[in-house]
Amino acid sequence: MQMGQFFRAFFAVGIIGGAFVALAEAKSGWAPDPQTGRALLTENCASCHAVDATGTSPVPEAVAFHEISARYPVKALEEALAEGIMVGHDGVQQMPEFRFNAIQIGDIIAYLESIQDE
Repeated sequence: MQMGQFFRAFFAVGIIGGAFVALAEAKSGWAPDPQTGRALLTENCASCHAVDATGTSPVPEAVAFHEISARYPVKALEEALAEGIMVGHDGVQQMPEFRFNAIQIGDIIAYLESIQDE
């Protein structure tokens, strides 16, 4: 798959994911909690990624979460978080597959949006 096709598919999936999280919010009256999102990312991702609003990632190839919007629209990550994010790179540590439920995804997205570099 060429890079352009990948990004078009990634954005289309993100739109579907946004609807998924919005439905969870509407049905439960729940509101995203950025601190819960931070805790989830710290528990699952901090061994490779910089999770806080500053800093560099322990694994140089792993994007620092405060810089992720330079690569992807944060909202577009919703579906990937639900379906399972799995990234592979030749010659570097492989990222395990993670899947989160709708409430966790909302919390993670809220946290990621709160720490983006301007």
